[in-house]
Amino acid sequence: MMPFDYLRAGNEAEALQAAADRPGARFIAGGTNLLDLMKLGVERPPHLIDIGGLDMRAGTKTPDCGVRIGALVTNAELAAHPLVRERYPLLSQAILAGASGQLRNKATTAGNLLQRTRCYYFYDPASPCNKREPGTGCAAIGGINRIMAILGTSAHCIATHPSDMAVAMRALDAKAETRRRDGQVALRTLDELYRLPGETPHIEHTLAMGELITAVVLPPPPKGRQRYHKVRDRASYAFALVSVAATLAVEDGRITQAAMAFGGVAPMPWRDRAAEAILIGQTPSRALFERVAEAVTSEAQGHGGNDFKITLLRRTLAACLMDLTENAQ
Repeated sequence: MMPFDYLRAGNEAEALQAAADRPGARFIAGGTNLLDLMKLGVERPPHLIDIGGLDMRAGTKTPDCGVRIGALVTNAELAAHPLVRERYPLLSQAILAGASGQLRNKATTAGNLLQRTRCYYFYDPASPCNKREPGTGCAAIGGINRIMAILGTSAHCIATHPSDMAVAMRALDAKAETRRRDGQVALRTLDELYRLPGETPHIEHTLAMGELITAVVLPPPPKGRQRYHKVRDRASYAFALVSVAATLAVEDGRITQAAMAFGGVAPMPWRDRAAEAILIGQTPSRALFERVAEAVTSEAQGHGGNDFKITLLRRTLAACLMDLTENAQ
């Protein structure tokens, strides 16, 4: 392990000032991803700023009947929170489908959003990886790519985003609340937080250096039903090959509201609003859902080992939507 400085921040202002004074500094709380990467030599931050003791652990109602989730709320706490279980069961289902009980007890909300890819080659410093070392190439293209992305990729990177929680949050229109040293507070949708790889796959989000996620804000819960469906190689402690987070409302026999996000298939939690629009005003049917699934995957591209994901995504989405509309009125 490379040497690094360590500072335990006493408050938010101290953490932000420390980040501004220390180029290359990284915030750390649960450390369930960053510490692994440091041990492997994939990440080598010269400074760590521990924010684990800051007051960011509450989950509270917002004036518009949404929920504000502190950045340091653990995954286990969030999944079990009464407001989440009652209003956003999709989010609770997604969190409980991820990692293990031990990791969920430690991993934080903000850290989950910012965890890095689980690409085999990214984790292997001996392999070319544009995400880890820009300009060296992407070993996954033409290599072992069974778990890699089929949407939103580029010629420089086909890695997937590993989070289950973030997929549910994107379907729920969550926003990340951030703060900078000058006191500026911003709200970003997850569409705005994440970046596709393009020619710069090592730049994964739009946060400025030293900008700190302080909370995640959920709008009022959507109407209708919510589901998270995850397909993986084993029943627990496995990342998604394909996952679908969906909400659907049916009134008088027609779909009036729909949102869908996908995991395991793109470099960020993926959402296709054009496909959602196909559902609105329609009578639920398998034929409709299969048409929507075809639309979602119309630009999907396999790379040999992950070609099966295209069909798997279509079938998983259709099954999820059928489940949501069963006996719906």
